[in-house]
Amino acid sequence: MYDIIVIGAGIAGTSAAAELALDARVLLLEAEARPGMHASGRSAAYFAPTYGNEVVQNLTAASERFFRKPPTGFAEAPLIHPRDLLFVGTQAQAASIDAMQAASPSLSVIDAAELAKRVPIIKAGTLSQGLIDPVGGDLDVDAVLQGYLRLYRQRGGALLTNCAVTGLSYSLGQWQVALSDRQITAPIIVNAAGAWADEVAALASLKPLGLMPKRRTAILLNAPALADIKDWPMVIDVDEQFYFKPDAGQILLSPADETPSLPCDAQPEELDIAIAMDRFLAVVDLDIKSINHSWAGLRTFAPDKTFVVGFDPIAKGFFWLAGQGGYGVQSSPGMSQLARHLILQSALPTGYERIKASVEAVSPTRFSS
Repeated sequence: MYDIIVIGAGIAGTSAAAELALDARVLLLEAEARPGMHASGRSAAYFAPTYGNEVVQNLTAASERFFRKPPTGFAEAPLIHPRDLLFVGTQAQAASIDAMQAASPSLSVIDAAELAKRVPIIKAGTLSQGLIDPVGGDLDVDAVLQGYLRLYRQRGGALLTNCAVTGLSYSLGQWQVALSDRQITAPIIVNAAGAWADEVAALASLKPLGLMPKRRTAILLNAPALADIKDWPMVIDVDEQFYFKPDAGQILLSPADETPSLPCDAQPEELDIAIAMDRFLAVVDLDIKSINHSWAGLRTFAPDKTFVVGFDPIAKGFFWLAGQGGYGVQSSPGMSQLARHLILQSALPTGYERIKASVEAVSPTRFSS
């Protein structure tokens, strides 16, 4: 009945399912009550083409055109809203600033005076310089996810929620996928289970890749009274000790924590909130009386912090789509096209040719021993 079963309806699984459904009969399975409940629904929602390693940047760059000009009917409003990205550092972090600028020559250097103009709450004498990237912007994550779900349904794809996979086995060219109340089959399964991807592999008696879920915390704070913050940049410490940006009239702040975690419904820890506030108040002048909201999500990384996209070298028809880390949303158009290309051997659409360069780097065969 199905050609492909995709396990996991976060942004990675949903976008891949939508592209695969163009040429195949696809079933998308989600263990939760709705798609995108975990990492995808708790993203900082920012498109940063200079963020991450070379592979991440390549897939992100390939995705930019889609976000700026999505298919007709994909979304009712723009998916990306312009916002500069500002990497900042103290005098002690000058070497890190220099290294980043050398790696990304398109970034422009600005001094402390310009930093203060762009972000008036920066405390005098703390941050000495920064690098500005004008290409980034806020992503409407829900619009991206809902757009892919709409596209998936238009192409005939089926979605089952509240359907946790309890078993996987392969026989006579078909994967048997056991659910609590039924068994379904397909020759190809796509493991897009996020923090649970290694657990899904274990159900298929495959060796885990060492994927590590890591907790990331975020909080919302009141903006300075009477301040117009809507055009402030997203500010990231060059060594990723914190980041903050405007968010619907408030300030979204994170300590950029990466605390190893078991796969779970992540919750914020008081210590991480305290660390965020300490790092933030070390570089800004802001009277904070309370925290408006806090949450946490899991960002899942491969051991080398590079995506895992490709067929398992041992298990026929078992396709990995995992290890997106914190880059899953911003790279989803490129990642989904890469998955379709590798699974169906289809030609890459115009504008996505560059992602061929990353095929070897993201292949799960790199973990074979």
